[in-house]
Amino acid sequence: MHMANMRALLSFLILLLLLATTARATDPAPFILVDQFGYLPKLEKRAIIRDPVIGFDSDRSFSPGPTYVVIDTKTGQVAYEGEPVAWARGQMDETSGDRIWWFDFSPLTRPGTYVVRDLNKRIDSDPFDISPTVYRPVLRDAFKAFYYQRAGFEKREPYVATGYADRASHLRHGQDREAQRYDAVGDMTTARDLRGGWYDAGDYNQYTSWTANYVSSLLASYLENPAVWTDDMGIPESGNGIPDVLDEVKWGLDWLERMQNRDGSMLSVLARDEASPPSKSTGPSRYGLANTSATVTASGAFAMAAYVFRSEPKLAKRSKRYRERAIRAWDWAEANPAVKFYNNSDEHGTDGLAAGQQEVEQDRLNKMRLIAASRLFPLTEDPKYARLVEQLYERVGGVKADTANGFEGDLGFTLLTFVGLEGVSERFADKVRSDYAAAMDEWNGWPAVRGASDPYGAHTDGYWWGSNGVKARRGAVYTQAIVGGVDPVTHTQALNAASHYLHYLHGVNPMGLVYLTNMDHAGAERSASTLYHAWFVDGSRDFDSTKTSRFGPAPGLMVGGPNEGYARDACCEDVCGGHGDRLCRRQNIVPPEGQPPAKSYGEFNDGWPLNSWSVTENSLGYQSDYIRLLSKFAR
Repeated sequence: MHMANMRALLSFLILLLLLATTARATDPAPFILVDQFGYLPKLEKRAIIRDPVIGFDSDRSFSPGPTYVVIDTKTGQVAYEGEPVAWARGQMDETSGDRIWWFDFSPLTRPGTYVVRDLNKRIDSDPFDISPTVYRPVLRDAFKAFYYQRAGFEKREPYVATGYADRASHLRHGQDREAQRYDAVGDMTTARDLRGGWYDAGDYNQYTSWTANYVSSLLASYLENPAVWTDDMGIPESGNGIPDVLDEVKWGLDWLERMQNRDGSMLSVLARDEASPPSKSTGPSRYGLANTSATVTASGAFAMAAYVFRSEPKLAKRSKRYRERAIRAWDWAEANPAVKFYNNSDEHGTDGLAAGQQEVEQDRLNKMRLIAASRLFPLTEDPKYARLVEQLYERVGGVKADTANGFEGDLGFTLLTFVGLEGVSERFADKVRSDYAAAMDEWNGWPAVRGASDPYGAHTDGYWWGSNGVKARRGAVYTQAIVGGVDPVTHTQALNAASHYLHYLHGVNPMGLVYLTNMDHAGAERSASTLYHAWFVDGSRDFDSTKTSRFGPAPGLMVGGPNEGYARDACCEDVCGGHGDRLCRRQNIVPPEGQPPAKSYGEFNDGWPLNSWSVTENSLGYQSDYIRLLSKFAR
């Protein structure tokens, strides 16, 4: 063949390959789904068998054979045999667009590595383990996401996987050590040392209220299962005689301390420049003014840390300092109950100052105050805080259905913990437990579990921005019921209910994806290959995707999840301009466009105007919610 023709043929084949790669950016899920990491021996285990009827994968169909077996991959022998059972008598699930069968193999408890096999169709599931410690390495990776998200801290081997080493970020002139007030950039008289903390999400901004929530969530994970939080999680502080989770909490608290003014108030937000990797960021760091909501939330985090740290010999000295900061913050917020600061707002002259809006309305502020007061009470033993909790409980409407559905999961945990304290009135304790039990018995609580309303075992009210965080909080509702003594069934049933939310996040979902990034080393066959993140940015030769770049994103980051509200920017209907118009001309972003709610997820990380952040961006909110759920099952 002539050389020119050879080159033409080669170019054509490469084009076909690229088109195929683009078209298959989001691969259909397998027909047989299992938790890609595995199962605990004594809890429920079931494979989900799916026949896609509606959605991007509906050109494929599957009907299971009459006999399913679990095969021990080491011996090749049948370890369990049974029949698949149709969910809802063979009806299609509207949420996923799938027809579903369950294959329950819960009686199999022997540790080992297995696959589920359809004997008639000769199709296997992904391999999975049964083991008491199956989730331990997963917890380690998920926890280390906080280390990857540290600002102003060097990432180096052996604490990071190969490819992710980076110098400490945002420490140049005019950056975090000399952060300037948002409306006075260049005026070094406003400079503040605000180094440290964590990048909040896929951007590098930080928000005081949200950082305080992550601190509190990590502390709650520690209190709920301290045995799992050892001193060998693979961060630089490992081996110092302090549980690593408390070392990570301390890192977050160090930043919160720098954000506190002398009068006790808390600065609200810190906006940072972005680059890949983070150390290449050169632009100035800017902070927003103090507000009541950030100050109240930080007060609760300081108080909770002071209470926990006073029992840790190597951290006890810090307890007194955090106690003083908690009370100062509380007192300022009580004297200044309505100080607002809206960041990233044209109306308020803060456009471009960070991304997410951290300011809240009055109902949310009251819940923040309730949580903070409930944490100050055991620390100070001052009854005024207990009285205030009771008052605020009535003001926010008590424990309602939104506690059971996961949207107010932390409020429920806080209240159940509070009513177990000495000095809380029995009348109030009984009311909270009764309200919680009633909320759990609403249609979307225990009835949803008993009625198998979700064939994937992880019922929620919908799939919106951050649905994976909601799934994690929803699962934790059942473990919190056990801790709070309001479990209406048995301990094992509650753990089983929670475990299916974990399995959902580990691949038992209509996308067949582990919703953590880059987890093949931990046993995942299909984990999130890409996400919206300023470090792991679209087009990066090193970090874009595990499918197309050298390294892909760092391991263990929890992505946002399916979002039925996903849409390109509205400018795509008219003119976005320049590069935006080229992206808008893409024929399809399918999925997530035009899909059933639970399939409204796609493996892409384009920025504006395709706005993948509403689907694939990570958040330490999702991360801490997931860690909190996972830590109940890790050993």
